[in-house]
Amino acid sequence: MFTIETFPSWGRKIVAIGRNYAEHAKELGNAVPKAPFFFLKPPSSYVRHPDPIELPAGVNVHHEVELGVVIGKRGRDVSVANAYDFVDGYVLAIDLTARDLQDAAKKEGKPWSAAKGFDTFTPIGEFIPKEKIPDPHNLHLWLRVDEQIRQDGNTKDMIFDIPTLITHVSSIMHLERGDVILTGTPSGVGPFGPGSIITAGLRPIGHKGDLSTVKFTAIARPGELLVGLYRLGLMHHKVLVSMAPGGNFRHK
Repeated sequence: MFTIETFPSWGRKIVAIGRNYAEHAKELGNAVPKAPFFFLKPPSSYVRHPDPIELPAGVNVHHEVELGVVIGKRGRDVSVANAYDFVDGYVLAIDLTARDLQDAAKKEGKPWSAAKGFDTFTPIGEFIPKEKIPDPHNLHLWLRVDEQIRQDGNTKDMIFDIPTLITHVSSIMHLERGDVILTGTPSGVGPFGPGSIITAGLRPIGHKGDLSTVKFTAIARPGELLVGLYRLGLMHHKVLVSMAPGGNFRHK
């Protein structure tokens, strides 16, 4: 059996909780949810240091630092009382969002998969055993772009706690060993571009120093991809763009 520490290479799904911090919901003009909701991200979106974050051309990408919960065994209809029995550990994660794609999808009532599922759109740190975080609801989360602190929050501000999230998700689908639940992001999300250095950390309150940190360089995604007005929901035409590793592109 695969060891839980290697979950990014074999885990089957990423369950991302939306708007689980009230101030984050408000900063994007969204209503604060009255019940949990989630979307799925593909495991192919994981990236780990030293590999870079790849930014598709013409896309407005935002950072969202989060606490990830790593599931340790298969379960369905898990009760709140038993929820932690299904947790093996945690991981520091960044949920990246193509905000323009997401906004266009929301306006048209379409899924967010394209906005959330690009390769490298889930940067993560090392696995953290459950025993190292006795209280996951009192963690300092921070994220910096270059030398500027963008996000500075605490998991105590979650609207729905981890047992509630596990119960909710498992009432709909099986949670399986190696799955990750991204528990939402505090306020301060924002854009960054190629050449940016993204650094983030996680620290239990009272702990000396960060328990986990990540550092990623953002680059322009190489290769060819389709971009155009359909990103804004106009659907009139599309443009083929050729990307070079240095970030230059040209219309074809």
